[in-house]
Amino acid sequence: MDYSRGPEKTWVYGGLRVRDGQEITCTASSRNSVCYQRFLQLVEDDNPEGEIVIVTDNLSSHNGKSTREWLVDHPRIRHAFIPVAACCLNLQESWWRLFRRAALAGQSFAGPDDIDHATRVATAQLNSRAKPWVWGRPPPPPGKLRRRFGYLL
Repeated sequence: MDYSRGPEKTWVYGGLRVRDGQEITCTASSRNSVCYQRFLQLVEDDNPEGEIVIVTDNLSSHNGKSTREWLVDHPRIRHAFIPVAACCLNLQESWWRLFRRAALAGQSFAGPDDIDHATRVATAQLNSRAKPWVWGRPPPPPGKLRRRFGYLL
């Protein structure tokens, strides 16, 4: 079983805590409201106090009736939906690029358990060197000063 699309899919849910760069991931057998709510519960458990703002896209599992009813019982969690075709506004997309390279790129998996194991290992490795995320490009490194000599005749 490869990570890519096929008859048996394994979905990876992930959430990035921007203030310290820590990531929460979990795998699921389908991309539906039940699995998404299980992921939201992991996010809530990992952030025991304060408001939680989830920036996400407009998938039906993120905005379905079942999820909206679940969110009523969990008032600390609030969704902020990004505009359609504007995934570049989501800081998570940058993290996914790093995650896919660390966990999934160039690998074949025998089954969902292997994908789950690769997900856990890559998340732990990336979290070990996590740092706060800032939107935008980092400033360019300072250039070397070129010495200029002036000659007087």
